[in-house]
Amino acid sequence: MILAALAIAAYPRLHRRLLRYQSHRAAEAATAQIAPQLRDGDLIFHTSLSAQSRAIQLATHSAWSHCGIVYKDGASWQVFEAVQPVKRTPLADWVARGQGGHFVTKRLRDAATVLTPAALARLKAAGRPMLGHNYDLYFGWSDDRIYCSELIWKVYERGLGRRLGQLQHLRDFDLSHPAVQAKLRERYDDSLPLNETVISPVSIFNSPELVTVLTR
Repeated sequence: MILAALAIAAYPRLHRRLLRYQSHRAAEAATAQIAPQLRDGDLIFHTSLSAQSRAIQLATHSAWSHCGIVYKDGASWQVFEAVQPVKRTPLADWVARGQGGHFVTKRLRDAATVLTPAALARLKAAGRPMLGHNYDLYFGWSDDRIYCSELIWKVYERGLGRRLGQLQHLRDFDLSHPAVQAKLRERYDDSLPLNETVISPVSIFNSPELVTVLTR
């Protein structure tokens, strides 16, 4: 009886571990398959499984709630991303964290001529000072804390002088849904910074400066 009870209690945990293992194996297979099509500086988007993802989707009217920059490190691919903290994440780990393992990669329309080795070095140098910074739960525009789409926008603007996506203010988003309002109250109480400059994942995703490379 005791063994049976322990087995039942442990099953949900084991099941979650199995699912994580399976999703990671699937992500490894997917990233190995697409690796030849990737280029340094590509952007990658997915639907995050984080607690705030649903609120971001509702406020921006988009499935895309997280994004990063793809770089090659030796023989492996990594994603430079703003989570907690800003860091480089192996591509397969990043893909496995997304909903259903689905993702889309984008690239500068003129990447073939613009993203020279020297330009890529400037791009990486622009992001280096933000490495290790805390994630910005409040979506402020200072460099003290950084969120995912802010990282991309600032790296490309500072490294290459390219502005990907339209800057907006918090007031420009759809803040009407109860899930969005609950998240705003959790973060700001009654002091909403409605005039704060913000860049959303979908604004970068829809930038005319970019073309879609891969959809998985």
